[in-house]
Amino acid sequence: MRVVIVTESFPPDVNGVAHCALQTARHLAARGHEPLVIAPAAAGADAADPGAPCPVVRIPSLPLPGYPQVRVALPSRRVAAAITAHRADIVHLASPFVLGVRGMAAAAKLGLPAVAVYQTDLAGYARTYVGAGEGAAWRRIRAVHGAADRTLAPSSAALRDLEEHRVERVRLWPRGVETTRFRPELRDEALRRELAPDGELIVGYVGRLAPEKQVENLAGVCSLPGVRVVVVGDGPSEPSLRSALPGAVFLGRRTGDDLARIFASLDVFAHTGPYETFCQTVQEAMASGVPVIAPAAGGPLDLVDHGRTGLLVRPHDVDSVTSAVAHLAAAPALREAYGQAGRLAVEGRTWAAVGDMLLDHYADVLGARTAVAA
Repeated sequence: MRVVIVTESFPPDVNGVAHCALQTARHLAARGHEPLVIAPAAAGADAADPGAPCPVVRIPSLPLPGYPQVRVALPSRRVAAAITAHRADIVHLASPFVLGVRGMAAAAKLGLPAVAVYQTDLAGYARTYVGAGEGAAWRRIRAVHGAADRTLAPSSAALRDLEEHRVERVRLWPRGVETTRFRPELRDEALRRELAPDGELIVGYVGRLAPEKQVENLAGVCSLPGVRVVVVGDGPSEPSLRSALPGAVFLGRRTGDDLARIFASLDVFAHTGPYETFCQTVQEAMASGVPVIAPAAGGPLDLVDHGRTGLLVRPHDVDSVTSAVAHLAAAPALREAYGQAGRLAVEGRTWAAVGDMLLDHYADVLGARTAVAA
């Protein structure tokens, strides 16, 4: 099968869309298919994309004002030309918004089926950044995804949101986790001594440092005695968070085995963002054997089994996060039990298993097109 993946982000970008697109391309290539990736040109990206599992066509892009880590593709005829040259059987649209819309238009013009993957809560972002515009965001989502043969939602909450806002032909497709990379055995006592020299309980956050993530909700945790907050990631909110989280250790962006070592060395993982359509870092913490605290909203509702693998707390609530951390800080046996249960819960959620689910979705879409043509 010849598949074109049109994605709004791709490595070296570090985010959920980029990671999922990379894992999708890897799985397609491993299964003997022929993927091609079309992505915005990224700052510092080599034109040859060393390490990519397939050819990558880079589209000229500009950084988003105020958020240079996010780049937006410029109008280009290269999208349609690349899809045509690849002789695609199906077009995969990863979090379509700007570049994905052009990919959708090209697929429609060429008569190709398209599968759109919903990954970004645009309505939540509209609330966060402009305080309005949710209706316009949903109209945009309906227009983009309505043109696809199938939309894939990463969680039950995301699927419900899409259906409630009249997006049709939606199915569930979760995300995988690298259980061989993220594992409890990587716990590093030397790193723990470096991060918490007085033996403090280490509470970590991993992700973008941006307003929608509400990392400032860890402020109460910073005031708990015997607790050290560790923040991994970068983004426009970093300067304000350094002031809002006194005593926290900021490690910047970390990836790969280095990130896995940090995850495994945490005592508690705390995610604060209430607008997650999935929340990959929760799965990575669980694979690392670390108990999780997350808002009872969006993707974490599918991932965290409250009272068994971690705790779900009220969204937007600083006190709830603080109380949950204090509860786990006082209960080492409970932390261990949650961590072990979390690891067991994700052991079957490999990218290979999830990738095969995606291939089934492709087969359904292609079969439906063939049936209509007949």
